[in-house]
Amino acid sequence: MTAPATVQIRTTRVALIAVGFAALCLSPLAVYKPWTLPLFLIPVVVAAWVVRAGVDVDPSGLTVRALVGERRVDWARVRGLRVRPRGAVEVVLLDGPAIRLPSVRARHLPVIAAASGGHVPDLSQ
Repeated sequence: MTAPATVQIRTTRVALIAVGFAALCLSPLAVYKPWTLPLFLIPVVVAAWVVRAGVDVDPSGLTVRALVGERRVDWARVRGLRVRPRGAVEVVLLDGPAIRLPSVRARHLPVIAAASGGHVPDLSQ
């Protein structure tokens, strides 16, 4: 079985239901006075983060996407992956601090290993 060229790991789009519900619950407060209308920006920003933030993995490296901006990390600069408490994952670099991988959990490690083209060992086997 061959891995796809690029694997995208994102937060599930089902989270947008909760964002919509939060916007609905926020609306009585947000329309109370004209100066409270900017409260609607909170669910808009959270929805944008759900859609945008994540990690793209391919045989040449990782692309870490945040709400604003992205960072490309080649496998040659990666020392390894670290699983933090509660399952959060960081990529540890040879020449700098660790970078948290948004939306990536410990359960995604076999997928990352398969998409990395052998740069990350699959320890689940």
